[in-house]
Amino acid sequence: MDFIFKILSVTFGTNLHTMLRAVIVDDEPKAIQGLSWELSNFNEDIEVIETFTEAEKAIKYINENDIDCLFLDIEMPTMDGFQLLEKLDNKDFAIIITTAYNEYAIKALKNQAIDYLLKPIDSDDLEETIGRIKLHHKKYNNTEKVEKILSSFNKKFNRRKITINTDGKLVFLSEDEILFVESDGNYSTIYTSGNKKIVVTKKLKEIDSLLPEDHFFRIHNSYIINLNKIKEFLKSDGYVVLENNHKIPVSRQRKSDFLEKF
Repeated sequence: MDFIFKILSVTFGTNLHTMLRAVIVDDEPKAIQGLSWELSNFNEDIEVIETFTEAEKAIKYINENDIDCLFLDIEMPTMDGFQLLEKLDNKDFAIIITTAYNEYAIKALKNQAIDYLLKPIDSDDLEETIGRIKLHHKKYNNTEKVEKILSSFNKKFNRRKITINTDGKLVFLSEDEILFVESDGNYSTIYTSGNKKIVVTKKLKEIDSLLPEDHFFRIHNSYIINLNKIKEFLKSDGYVVLENNHKIPVSRQRKSDFLEKF
């Protein structure tokens, strides 16, 4: 275990300055121009790498590229900012809502936004927001590094532990503890054999990539099950029954693959 702590020490002891990559999405070109000018002239930490006036183009770019923060307008034609967020594969970056309307504040928080800027954007408010972006980036980067290091350690020494990041902490679960995982949009809930529920801000496909495929199977668009926890398969009803008597539907598209796996 000593070498892990040495790696962590080296990882977090290194403090190289890196520019944070920003994307601006707003249907008003003048708003984009003004915010880009503020960011480029009054700080040395954020680089605007792309701007978009069309939501669909922004979605494609964000899903295909790594970014650190997104400045997002809400009131846009064809698709509003919240609908855009729903179409993103992940939201590992800082989200900042920029709008002329103040009634979206609560919804912004529910969509994991770290800040909310009212137009016209005040320079002092923007400076505070940049501080929050830096803090978010530091926290996310450190957590991601820890997860990768521990995942590598588990694989190297055949430790069958799954590392879950939730509520600002890392939870370590053995694969035998997990009964099933249920999707809830951008969130997932992990159900364990101890009747516990762990809610994480990851989509189901992200959780699926963390679980060993020899023991887990995505049986439905909304569910991943532990194959070792199946008690019954109700062929006529299209359900599996787990050890805790929870019934999980088997999707028609995945039924043949499930039977082959099972």
